[in-house]
Amino acid sequence: MTPGQPPRDWDKELAQIDKLIASGGGSPGAGTQVPARAPAGGGGGGASPAARGGGGGGAVAAPPGVSRHAALFTWLRLLLGLAVGVGITQWPYARGCGVLLFGYLGAVAGVIVAGLWSAISSWRTRSALAHALSLGLVFWGAVLGAREVLPRVGYARTSATWFCPAGRPAAPVPPARTPAAPSQAPATSAKPQGAF
Repeated sequence: MTPGQPPRDWDKELAQIDKLIASGGGSPGAGTQVPARAPAGGGGGGASPAARGGGGGGAVAAPPGVSRHAALFTWLRLLLGLAVGVGITQWPYARGCGVLLFGYLGAVAGVIVAGLWSAISSWRTRSALAHALSLGLVFWGAVLGAREVLPRVGYARTSATWFCPAGRPAAPVPPARTPAAPSQAPATSAKPQGAF
């Protein structure tokens, strides 16, 4: 309070706030200065504890700026992430070692990023169901990643390697056919080396 100004009449100001809330119009910044809380000494009378900021029940208002479009895009992000999360279970390539393993782990990282992206969006739009599904998607991506990483860091019962051994390709490759040199012995009926 500055010198020369009369003290504020909190009852009148809180009554104005109650009228604005009851009418459903006007945001707090639209022309009236609304105090955040009543003074700690309380005192003054007729306003309810909820209106004074005392924590009585009431719904939490959605943050300003949340539109129907934001909610729609939240669900689109979530559905995209869920499609990738389900689709990765049908990964068509071998992922035992090497480049194909790193490609798979990159796709798993994409699932986690999609889950985080939709979790942030659902948090901003206050969509509880979308947020829970987004966190489930992040967990699913972590499970998929752990299934491949843990055996390679020595945590699982079986061990695996990050890189393929020198003689073993990452994916099955058909044997190359080369013409036989004249100095070699006649071919036998045994399978060529490398055939599956």
